[in-house]
Amino acid sequence: MINFVTYFGVALILLVVGLVIMELTTKNKEYKLISEGNKAASYLLGGRVLALSIVLYSALANAISLFDLVIWGSIAVVAQIIVFYLAELLTPNFNVVKAIDDNNEAVGIFLMLLSIAIGVVIAGSITY
Repeated sequence: MINFVTYFGVALILLVVGLVIMELTTKNKEYKLISEGNKAASYLLGGRVLALSIVLYSALANAISLFDLVIWGSIAVVAQIIVFYLAELLTPNFNVVKAIDDNNEAVGIFLMLLSIAIGVVIAGSITY
């Protein structure tokens, strides 16, 4: 029981810390935008939560120690931030940040799916 509580607690902390770091390091302020009814921001944030959860699941399932879990969880956060900036570079026809701020739902869904896809790839990479 103590292992469950410990690993679950660490995973929740990683999830919250990851979301806070993403909020601080990306240009969009999803929580504020969502409070204003911005659906594109909710898709983006929802994709990040799901993607991080998928990676954390894999890290939990494969971790040989709490330290191992923290390392892989940290890698997931960094990878998701990198993906956001790569999406900006790979979409020269429009500005991703502006599109989310403007509530462009198509861009929000694209970024949500991109985050989830990268999360699945990262999760699959966490093996021994």
